[in-house]
Amino acid sequence: MNDFDFLAGTWDVANRKLLKPLAGSDEWDEFPGRSVATRHFDGAASVDEIAFPTKGRHGMTVRVYNPATRQWSIYWASSATGTLDTRPMVGAFTGNRGEFYGEETHEGRPVRCRFIWTVVDEHRARWEQAFSADDGQTWETNWTMDFTRTS
Repeated sequence: MNDFDFLAGTWDVANRKLLKPLAGSDEWDEFPGRSVATRHFDGAASVDEIAFPTKGRHGMTVRVYNPATRQWSIYWASSATGTLDTRPMVGAFTGNRGEFYGEETHEGRPVRCRFIWTVVDEHRARWEQAFSADDGQTWETNWTMDFTRTS
């Protein structure tokens, strides 16, 4: 239940985002972020806000643990759209690696989406997002975030 406790605190985030997912592109946009995360419900919930200063927008993630299924549901809100995506990414951690799956819409069509969280150590973590247009047979990573804890 305390899988996201590592995230509590303030982080500098190096973002790398594929400009044209699922198009065979290898052009990446790199930009900074700053994340502040808190734990709630004795570790059964995690909330963070990330600022993308060069993009002029923010995002917020809400993660809630279901003790019956032993899985997390992850929800994303964006200041760019002013909406909360109610389609959760659902999954769990095994050791220092968490995998979460859900549905996403890309350019008007549904795609499978995968998040991978890797806890490197107490000062570093990595998040990756990938899309699959063939129902999970192949995956294309389209966004990575490398987290470094601030002092």
